[in-house]
Amino acid sequence: MSALTGLLIVFEGLDQSGKQTQAERLKAEVERRGRTCVLLDFPSYETPIGREIRAGLQGDREYGPDVMQLLYVANRYEKKPEIETQLAAGGVVVCDRYLASTVAYGEAQGLDGGWLREIQRYLPQPDLTILLDIAPEAAAGRKRANRDRYERDLAMLSRVRDSYRAQAKSPAWLQLDGQRPKDVVAGDVLSVVARML
Repeated sequence: MSALTGLLIVFEGLDQSGKQTQAERLKAEVERRGRTCVLLDFPSYETPIGREIRAGLQGDREYGPDVMQLLYVANRYEKKPEIETQLAAGGVVVCDRYLASTVAYGEAQGLDGGWLREIQRYLPQPDLTILLDIAPEAAAGRKRANRDRYERDLAMLSRVRDSYRAQAKSPAWLQLDGQRPKDVVAGDVLSVVARML
C-alpha cells in the first residue's frame, strides 16, 4: 500500500456563510473514512499574534488594514509547522479561512492583491479551496449581535465577496451557493473531496 498524500482543504467565505459547520462535517466524514484529520480555524486566537488580532477587531488597538493583514498572515505562519507535520504524515488538514481571506479582505480595503499573495507564498498551499458564497445581507441577517467592525460594514463585505468570486475562477477552487440547506452544501463538498481521498 502506498503512503497517503496529505491534503489541505480550505473553506472560505463571508462570516456566517457556513464555513465552520461544513469544515466540522468534512472532518467527521474524513475520519469516518479512516484518514487522520485536523481542523484549524483562522484567525487562531489562542496564539500571541491571535490575541493581537482580536484586540484589533474589537477596537482595542488601532491598526491600519496593512498591519491587520500582516497579523493575519503571521498568525498562519505560527501554525505552519503544525500544518506541514500533518501533511507530511499523510493527514488531511481542513481550515476555516486561510490564504484567500487575506487577499479578499485586504483588496476590499484597497491593498494590493499581488503583495497579499506574495507574503503568503511560503505557507503550504491549498489542494482545494471551497468558497461558500452568500450575500452580505444574508451574512448580516444570520448574526445580528456582537458583530466585529468588518461584519458591520456591508459595503466592504460586498467588495470582499467580489474578491472571493474573482479568486474562485482559479484552478483548485470550488464555488458553492452557501445559502442552500446545510445538507445539500455538505453533499456537494463531499462529492468533490471524496475523489481526492
